[in-house]
Amino acid sequence: MAFMDDDRPKKKPSHEIGQDLSLLSVAELDERVALLEAEIARLNVDRAAKLASKSAADAVFKR
Repeated sequence: MAFMDDDRPKKKPSHEIGQDLSLLSVAELDERVALLEAEIARLNVDRAAKLASKSAADAVFKR
């Protein structure tokens, strides 16, 4: 029998937006804050790159 991707256990997300936080410790909350801050930084870098690309295209086509 061949290995199927569906047989692998699903990885639980480390944070879900809107999730109940009442059972988390301060350390767990700190970990999630750091995780989310890193993701925000990653999103901002990608956003800046896309804005620069759009700006360059606008300059070429003189929008």
